[in-house]
Amino acid sequence: QVQLLESGGGLVQPGGSLRLSCAASGSIFSINLMAWYRQAPGKERELVTRITSSGSTNYADSVKGRFTISRDNAKNTVYLQMNSLKPDDTAVYYCNADIAPWKDRPVTFRYWGQGTQVTVSS
Repeated sequence: QVQLLESGGGLVQPGGSLRLSCAASGSIFSINLMAWYRQAPGKERELVTRITSSGSTNYADSVKGRFTISRDNAKNTVYLQMNSLKPDDTAVYYCNADIAPWKDRPVTFRYWGQGTQVTVSS
């Protein structure tokens, strides 16, 4: 059983910063792609950023230059540093990860966290 547990959300004023964390636990042999998505009220879930196991990253245009994704492979954890936050960044943020649970079975599953609320408001 694999679980992703997010933390770090909350209420912040415009221009402020937050750091989200997402730790994977359970039966894990390897973790490939890790990513952050977000879903604002009334909108579809969208990709914010992702990072490969070797550290290559991609960002949505709306967050380039403000958000930074990173990962600690030893801790099976991905982070999202969010700076210069705007009200439009308000959403539930979800992490996901492509995880191979077993060394002797070459299969990968995509797991999702439960989401953490980020609210940017004065």
